[in-house]
Amino acid sequence: MSHLVVCSKADISRETRTRKNETKVGENVQVLKNSDASLLELLSQSDAEYVLLGLPEDIGIRANGGRGGAYSAWKPALFSLLNVQSNCFGDGSNILVLGHINFDDLMLAADGINFKTEKGLGKAREFVEQIDERVFEVVKAIIQSGKEAIIIGGGHNNAFPNIKAAATGLHLNGVIKTKSINCINSDAHSDFREMEGRHSGNGFRYAFEQKFLNKYAMVGLHESYNAGNVLQYMMERPENFSLSFFEDIFIREKISFTEAVDKAIEYVKDNYCGIEIDMDTIQNIPSSAKTSSGISTIQARQYITRAASKLNTCYLHIAEAAPVLSHIKADNKTGKLIGYLVADYIKARTTFKNSKS
Repeated sequence: MSHLVVCSKADISRETRTRKNETKVGENVQVLKNSDASLLELLSQSDAEYVLLGLPEDIGIRANGGRGGAYSAWKPALFSLLNVQSNCFGDGSNILVLGHINFDDLMLAADGINFKTEKGLGKAREFVEQIDERVFEVVKAIIQSGKEAIIIGGGHNNAFPNIKAAATGLHLNGVIKTKSINCINSDAHSDFREMEGRHSGNGFRYAFEQKFLNKYAMVGLHESYNAGNVLQYMMERPENFSLSFFEDIFIREKISFTEAVDKAIEYVKDNYCGIEIDMDTIQNIPSSAKTSSGISTIQARQYITRAASKLNTCYLHIAEAAPVLSHIKADNKTGKLIGYLVADYIKARTTFKNSKS
């Protein structure tokens, strides 16, 4: 775990803006204890239910021909979450802020690559394989400790190590017999491209081909931005893939957004499930593939809430937000939106768990 940068209480305090007669979530969150024990042991010692992890990288996106910037989501998202009010709707005491994975060495090396050449892309995709390894080990420990991971930042290349780690951690815990889980994703793109080397466009494909992903449900795919061969592959396998399209929901109005989300939930509810959302599915949010025609911020929150309140989830991943690409010098709204999504997830999970008790 040499690449894990652990958050301390001092780190949290520096980012939390306290105010007299009020309590902020940052005053209540947990951090790892100082110890020589393994990450798994330290996580197991905490009674927190949710572990917050940052992935400040964008190499996977650039290796897919996309715009960089997703490295910038973690810090503003954490700041926003720490500074929401602690009240009867949530006080933050069930959250452990683990920290972020350090990709500085890979990011620096990637800056020297020409991504427009085959040789450059090949090298970048080798770096993504190293990102996979770092993410896998940390997320696996979180899941194996019996907690849910809330993962912020990076490209959708990280869907592969997220799914692999969740399936492996649950299997090691004896929770599932087969090392395989389901996943639901709200995204303009399926990210199921060919296995041509690792990048943000094929994270789910690698997870599926390596049998860590069993069922994959997609909400709101854009018809014009998914390759024909990929769509054909998935449509021919209804036992593994469920697709709904943005145009059917919002343009032709064949199905409502709520119905599309519920259809996807019904499809994946027979197993543990990861929840993914690509911020490029939301209209006018700075991201690697910003869209002028997407779902609203409210619909994104509804998606997270409905999925987390009805599924036996093991992780949430909020991918590809890129505040640095905003035309505003200090883009606080993107971090604040991610904070909303995290809070919505935790509230919905509380609802789910209370319904089972």
